[in-house]
Amino acid sequence: MNDIERAVYLLSSGEDVQRASVIINLPNLVRQNPAETFRRVVPKVREVLHVAGADMQLAAAGSFLTVLQDDIVLIQTHTHSILQIVLLNLDHRDTGLVSNAWLETLLSAIDALPKETIRQEILSPLLSKHQLSQSVPARLASCRILGKVVGKFESSIVKKDLLPLIRSLCQDVEYEVRACMCRQDVTKNILLDHTKVEVLPELVELAQDEASTVRLAAFDTIINLLEMFDSNDRTCVIFPLVKAFCEKCFKGDEAVLASLSFQYGRLCHGLSESFTDDQHLWFLEFYKKLCCLGLQHENGHCESQPYPLELENKYALVRRNCAYNFPAIVLFADPNHFLSELYRTFSSLCHDPEISVRRTAAGGFHEVVKLLGPNVHYIHKELITLLQDDSLEVLDALLNNLQETLELATSRGEGAGPESKVSVNIPDLVPALVAAEQKAASSLHWRVHEKLLQCYSCLPRVISGDQIYFRFFQRMLSIITTNNVLPVQREAVRTLCVFLRYNRKQEQRQEIISKIKQELAQGRSYWNRLRYLDLCEITIDLFSKSYFCKHFLIPALELVSDPVANVRYKLCYMLPKLRSTIKPTDKHLLQQLEFCVRKLLCREKDKDVVATLRKVRLLLLKFELLDQKKEKEETLLLEMVSDLPFLIIL
Repeated sequence: MNDIERAVYLLSSGEDVQRASVIINLPNLVRQNPAETFRRVVPKVREVLHVAGADMQLAAAGSFLTVLQDDIVLIQTHTHSILQIVLLNLDHRDTGLVSNAWLETLLSAIDALPKETIRQEILSPLLSKHQLSQSVPARLASCRILGKVVGKFESSIVKKDLLPLIRSLCQDVEYEVRACMCRQDVTKNILLDHTKVEVLPELVELAQDEASTVRLAAFDTIINLLEMFDSNDRTCVIFPLVKAFCEKCFKGDEAVLASLSFQYGRLCHGLSESFTDDQHLWFLEFYKKLCCLGLQHENGHCESQPYPLELENKYALVRRNCAYNFPAIVLFADPNHFLSELYRTFSSLCHDPEISVRRTAAGGFHEVVKLLGPNVHYIHKELITLLQDDSLEVLDALLNNLQETLELATSRGEGAGPESKVSVNIPDLVPALVAAEQKAASSLHWRVHEKLLQCYSCLPRVISGDQIYFRFFQRMLSIITTNNVLPVQREAVRTLCVFLRYNRKQEQRQEIISKIKQELAQGRSYWNRLRYLDLCEITIDLFSKSYFCKHFLIPALELVSDPVANVRYKLCYMLPKLRSTIKPTDKHLLQQLEFCVRKLLCREKDKDVVATLRKVRLLLLKFELLDQKKEKEETLLLEMVSDLPFLIIL
């Protein structure tokens, strides 16, 4: 039997697993022989689906979607038979997973279908049905289909044929249907005037619906359509509507209040240009109320009021959403009015009893810093508060942009010149940074510790060299020599190199280098000596070659006699990089490097070190040959120049 005959036989007489296999393979059959597949196989599939279980239904939905989206198939020729199967199974007895799968298949297929096919096969049956006679799942499916097809037709067709059905579904007796229809974007291809006349009144009515789910859907849709309404509509229609919505939510609709607080930033910016001063003030004051929802302030501290746990969690979610929107509200209120209008609110969010609220405030802290510009000193205290927070989650969120935050918070203004660097001192910043590092080090969250050490690399641009030397240098050495987490050790090594690179005092530099040699290069633990080689790799990139050779190369080469094979192995691996730092004229260092290689060749017994050394030796020989070639070329060029006068005379 060929593939088509085998498929027909299995669909007719096979087991369920064999039938499912044929259905899954249906797209391949269509590609190989579309005419015979649609003539013989697809009708059999339709018969099987009448009694098929959920797994086979899901497989069929996926296969038909692939066929509909496949450019090889002539959609116009076979789409009717496919769509009949899809539309028939939309009303499957399993109104959950299976019906949704067929609906998703239909919605995805609409993008690949011609307009006329959509009109005849999908839209006509939809319009001919009396919606209230259909089940709730069927009416919900109609809402989603309308939301998908409305963008396919001209404005006149939408207004004439689709808007009446849309209005009917918006007024459905079931709140789920009203909410679903409300969430569909039906403004595509509708003229602006029609949107105002036909859609806006429906949204206004739905925003006052008895069901909170419907009111929330209407509210979200209004926010998404704000750009389509003119200033008069925003002032006279949208603002009173949103104000009433906010007040109603605040009085006892906590579930809707959470969504409102999340959308509040978009809402304020969408309406801000149309606000009067009183309206602007009302929205700002309402935001402040949301930020303190469920809290009581005593002695300057925020404490949770005693509420049932479920209600307390909802209030915490509202405050977290407010913290998320805070940078947008700073723009809305004008950063110049931050101190008088929003400082207390921001401080409340940074001191909130809920970790999630403080974490969100910390995550957006850098945005607030950028918006405040020269007035960033207003929130220095809050920065210290978040650095000293008891929760590592809060510190972790702050660390994501801490370098940018610190550099902006300690600059005089927005300039990037030398005058703006290290110009503003933040009280208690150094103790807060030290405490944050100790807290991260004592926890089990080593990634937070590593991230904090990465942020330390900006300290030379934030605090003085003396502060770094006396408060952070010895701590970095301690982390390198005592911490048990390799990524943390290596990050401490990198940070230490940055501190050394930007230290301006010669005596302090000499002291740092001396300690590095003593505790790392000559350290008792081989682990420390390995970190010295890590340090050499970093210093090669950070410092000039001559500085590296002067201070770090010789101690590295002396590790050729290290009793631990791992150290010698890493040294071998680094030899080409060490060789690249030596100038061709520095014969003494070249001889020491060559002596190091010869010593390893003569004495090394570890097989891994020997194997690496052989590979490295070839690279070093290439270096020498390349240098010799360059020297010969230079000599030849000089000889040619010296012979030139003689040639001219001849």
